[in-house]
Amino acid sequence: QVQLVESGGGLAQPGGSLRLSCAASGFTFSSYAMRWARQAPGKGLEWVSGIYSDGSDTYYADSVKGRFTVSRDNAKNTLYLQMNSLKPEDTALYYCVKDVAPAPSVGDYWGQGTQVTVSS
Repeated sequence: QVQLVESGGGLAQPGGSLRLSCAASGFTFSSYAMRWARQAPGKGLEWVSGIYSDGSDTYYADSVKGRFTVSRDNAKNTLYLQMNSLKPEDTALYYCVKDVAPAPSVGDYWGQGTQVTVSS
């Protein structure tokens, strides 16, 4: 069965960095686009970033553009999100999402999430 396991969250200071990872199993990772989404307390879901199945293209929400970088290692079945210049408003539960196609479209499986807290 499809499994997505996020890791790498934690507490960071404003201006600091964290690297999230998502270990995928149960499907052909290299055939599907992947995305990161987040949900802050009391707020709606925000799509943070996405990457095509072959890594050829990426996209970012305006709120994280220039600070976050999404990447993937298809040989290791792992998705990454490098987060730099963190801000308190980046505090949220971050989810890894599998798409239904090689290009970002609709997500069909979600991980359990990893908490990111940015605070001094």
